[in-house]
Amino acid sequence: MPEGSKNPCAIKNYLVDYKETLQSGITIIPMQTEHAEQLEALQYIVFPTLAEEEILHADQYKKHVEIFPEGQFVALDNDKVIGATSTIRYHFDLNNNEHHTFFEIMGGGWFTTHEPNGDWLYGMDVSVHPDYRSKGIARALYRARHYTCRQLNLKGQITVGMLNGYAAVGDSMSIDEYFQKVKSHELFDPTVSVQEKVGFEIVGLMKDYLNDPTCGNAGAVIVLDVSKSI
Repeated sequence: MPEGSKNPCAIKNYLVDYKETLQSGITIIPMQTEHAEQLEALQYIVFPTLAEEEILHADQYKKHVEIFPEGQFVALDNDKVIGATSTIRYHFDLNNNEHHTFFEIMGGGWFTTHEPNGDWLYGMDVSVHPDYRSKGIARALYRARHYTCRQLNLKGQITVGMLNGYAAVGDSMSIDEYFQKVKSHELFDPTVSVQEKVGFEIVGLMKDYLNDPTCGNAGAVIVLDVSKSI
């Protein structure tokens, strides 16, 4: 289990103590600036079809750690970065899913959209190297994010999950139809359906969210209430 102080007076220092070691030996710890180059390389491996302007780069990762260190985590195999997650704090109205793009919400990759008093933890991405998948690493990264939510008294996690399964059926149905079938569990999506298993709830569809043909440029708006366990 993650180690960390439960003393409210020590919230500013809780990151120093956060560490989860999985049965595989993989460790989840707060992101550091020295991880930046490896993180950029991982982006190209995990998101090969993502537009270049939506890929996160080393200098941007260093800025993320400066802006909001509490929201950035890595998964390590010894000193090798094999997974990561990046987040910001953000005010979000679940009753009014105002449209935005991935490029806009991440401030062009620099996280200038981070709102220090935001009530939700907005997840920009979760990435796991293909050689390390199905080992519980993504769930552990979500768990680290949930730890941050609880330490900072946030409402929970919110993100837009890529509908990556759409590429296989795009010739036979619209993205709206695909979204509804995923939401009603008629179809299994390799990203969003897995996020549901973690505990996320699908609350909407965000079209033209990013530039990636594998998901029809769209994503599912999903939320994970802080009261839920992962």
